[in-house]
Amino acid sequence: MWLVSLCAFLAVLQSALTDSFSSFFLALSTVLAAVITEFLLLNKSDRFALFKDGSTVASALVLALLLPNKISPIYAAMGAIFAVAVVKHCFGGLGSNWLNPAAGGWLFIRLSWPRAFEQALEGPSLSLVGEGISGGLQNTGSPMDILNSASNQFFTQSGFLETHVRPFLNNSIFSFLRIEVPPSYLELFSITQPGIIADRGLAGLLLGTIIIIAFRASRSWVSALWLSVFIFFTLLTGALPYGGGWWKGDALFAILTGGTLVAAFILASDPSSSAKSVPCVMGAAALGGFLAWFFRFPGAEPHGAIVSVLVINALLIAVRNIENRYLYRKGVS
Repeated sequence: MWLVSLCAFLAVLQSALTDSFSSFFLALSTVLAAVITEFLLLNKSDRFALFKDGSTVASALVLALLLPNKISPIYAAMGAIFAVAVVKHCFGGLGSNWLNPAAGGWLFIRLSWPRAFEQALEGPSLSLVGEGISGGLQNTGSPMDILNSASNQFFTQSGFLETHVRPFLNNSIFSFLRIEVPPSYLELFSITQPGIIADRGLAGLLLGTIIIIAFRASRSWVSALWLSVFIFFTLLTGALPYGGGWWKGDALFAILTGGTLVAAFILASDPSSSAKSVPCVMGAAALGGFLAWFFRFPGAEPHGAIVSVLVINALLIAVRNIENRYLYRKGVS
């Protein structure tokens, strides 16, 4: 849990460096609200565990990753209180919750204050893609092309990443693999426009994800299966909404935006809100990747990856009943 907290904090820190530390204060509000709520709900004998396992801090920081950096810290704190008091403790505490607390807090904020949530997301990449499609820029086949056409100020082609890092990578590391980083994609790692913190802190998030995998702090095979299904359907149909053809989808853009990495490596692989048996975990991961594609593309939901996690979590009670009836009682695990 503390490694997950480190992963989230790295993304928050990167985002905070480009928004006058608004992201930092938003994350601080979620952590304080979550810790205080947990402290008040626990018995005196259990309060030491609050600072030992780190689950509360991790959930609060992951919730911050899913929120727009410009949303009020008050809404963020309310979401953290809901995540701990309702999602986590109303069902018996850690391990008994049927929703991931961070995803549940995100849903609570989005449904309770939808106007504030949408206003805080005016101008980010996914919003500009939607505006570009509605404005007649459908015949591009790529959301990145729409971004470059819809807003000349979104990407600065003279940026450091574009003019120095991309040529270096293409001429050195990727040249041996015979692949090339397309123009503008590295700029996604240094977005300064409003957006969810996970997208604005993509470089820090990616570094934290590597640390989590290196320390085997999560079930990376679950994330790999989830992403594989998501990438397959994105490549198959992802270009159709933009006027492209089959097998022309922009999987790279889909992975690097919309909180997809958080959903795949943190939310979907969370053991406390998932099935217990390997077959059911595999089925949930595959279904989660499919639903992430479905909500993101046919459903036109920019944060479809997060919604897919919530849907899979909602099925958890039924899945665990199936496990108890057909697997564990027969000695299969």
